[in-house]
Amino acid sequence: MTDSTVPDVEIVSFGYLHAAPPVAHLTIDLRVHFRDPHVSPELRYMTAQDGPVRAAVLGTPGIRELVEATASAVAAFRSGPSAGPVTVADGCAGGRHRAPTFAMALADRLTAAGLAVRLRHRDIALPVVQR
Repeated sequence: MTDSTVPDVEIVSFGYLHAAPPVAHLTIDLRVHFRDPHVSPELRYMTAQDGPVRAAVLGTPGIRELVEATASAVAAFRSGPSAGPVTVADGCAGGRHRAPTFAMALADRLTAAGLAVRLRHRDIALPVVQR
């Protein structure tokens, strides 16, 4: 999909510790219920662009089910009488691990279903939040 094409779905990953969540039809908060790779020193300075981070996040119980449930929610939004682009925002603490990994998995799932998806990682390139 080119940037000038209107997507069926826009997915934005973000970190709550950097700024307010983006405006979205559906916002998924990954901070409390899913394991944070930030707590592992060997993963802390990596991002979702690194295989070990993706493996850690996707190996967390419940995350794959949440991807499927979110894909179902997107389908419900798109089936409404004002069907149009749907924006999904998903956030974690710093926006470098859980949120972008979830966003990539959701984008893959929705693309496989035939939807045009625009994916943006708002905070993945920002410095690691010291906490």
